[in-house]
Amino acid sequence: MLIIEIKDGESIDRALKRYKRKFQNAKIMRELRTRREFTKPSVKRRHEVLKAVYKGKLTSKVD
Repeated sequence: MLIIEIKDGESIDRALKRYKRKFQNAKIMRELRTRREFTKPSVKRRHEVLKAVYKGKLTSKVD
């Protein structure tokens, strides 16, 4: 649970903006989406390898 303390004289909009930023940095929604369904470890590993290959291709084109 995220807790945001409102400082003296701080508007609600500003506090809400801090809450949203903290919520996004905590990656809560991403974790909820991954927990929605089970992914086999072999499939996770394959996805990581394909992502690394893709990133490698992007960086090799730049150099």
